[in-house]
Amino acid sequence: MSIYAVTYTYSDDTALRDAERASHREYLAGLAAEGHMVVSGPWGADEPAGALLLFRADSADDVRGLTAADPFVEVGVVVDQVVREWLPVLGPGKDAFA
Repeated sequence: MSIYAVTYTYSDDTALRDAERASHREYLAGLAAEGHMVVSGPWGADEPAGALLLFRADSADDVRGLTAADPFVEVGVVVDQVVREWLPVLGPGKDAFA
């Protein structure tokens, strides 16, 4: 399996984001429990609205299939996403992705 980095760009609809946050996090927690998602979190307060998610998967298409069922994606909170294979090479945390 490979590691894939996914970046989400969120819409400006903060009310929708707030309304769907619990179901979004519950869905991602399920993916983490199944071993698909490694870590996720939003960008900082001074950054454009969005998030970074790291997945373990066999292909970028598999990751797109997983994110397609994310409630944030389904209701339109996510207006853009980019999926890229990521190759951790250096640093004390790189072995966590092996």
